[in-house]
Amino acid sequence: MGTNDKESFPNERPAHLVDVRGFWMDEHDVTNAEFANFVAATGYVTTAERPVNWEDLRKELPPDTPKPGDGALAPGSLVFTPTSGPVPLNDLSVWWRWVKGANWRHPEGPKSSIPGREDHPVVQVSWYDAVAYAQWAGKRLPSEAEWEFAARGGLDSKRYVWGDDFRPDGRCMANTWQGTFPVRDSGEDGFVGTSPVGSFPANGYGLYDMAGNVWQWCSDWYRSDAHVEAASQNACRDPAGSAKNYDPDDPYSAKRVVKGGSFLCNPSYCQSYRPSARRGTPPDTGSSHTGFRCVVSEGNVQITRSVRSESSL
Repeated sequence: MGTNDKESFPNERPAHLVDVRGFWMDEHDVTNAEFANFVAATGYVTTAERPVNWEDLRKELPPDTPKPGDGALAPGSLVFTPTSGPVPLNDLSVWWRWVKGANWRHPEGPKSSIPGREDHPVVQVSWYDAVAYAQWAGKRLPSEAEWEFAARGGLDSKRYVWGDDFRPDGRCMANTWQGTFPVRDSGEDGFVGTSPVGSFPANGYGLYDMAGNVWQWCSDWYRSDAHVEAASQNACRDPAGSAKNYDPDDPYSAKRVVKGGSFLCNPSYCQSYRPSARRGTPPDTGSSHTGFRCVVSEGNVQITRSVRSESSL
């Protein structure tokens, strides 16, 4: 788990041994159609569709942050917005904006919708939304260790889930960004934005989109130094992650781990479509490029089979 590759981010290092028990994982991310089945069956309302609670929000902000006007606390979510020209890549706020009315039904805002995208991964879902779906389906979110083990597909210490060459024989292996980020995605891989699940080759374990398309929620709290801590233990068995969140670059915000990168990843910016890549995201935050898939522990295969119609395994 992790990497010693110098062309990686510090939070991915060092590589260390992890022992993971057997488990079953969804072949692909939960789709819009599958999430719609969940909502129809339960009446569930996602985080992005609920009024914003200022008392909860202020806990993730620096002390003494003034309360914005009530209009700014309307339900919504983060939407990627291309810029009109090249911009510095050290300020994410340039290409992300908070859009009122953006949610899983309207991923880009009130005027957007998901008909025709039923087989695309559901996005604009928070960690809490993903957990609620997983519980309804008789499943759970993967730990970061489980996710990375599954993503590697049996390959040891390779840079990508398919090997060390990003485009073997010139072939696009994942939905990523081509062109100038964040100005224009040329769509050389066939897609601009999310793609239908399973549009690119599966990895060695038969799992689709373990690189690119959308980031995927994991169960762990995020610590930027988690791998340093784990490596000091020699070998870890079924690590569940750290007990507490820690991100020195954003100390006031609790975060959960997301893995896999997305259609926004580009060599000039993040290259996070690698199995060791990791990021922390506040659990109440949805966005244009974050979804999830579920797992079932090895002893619960019967439960897995009983819910195949909601999320294929």
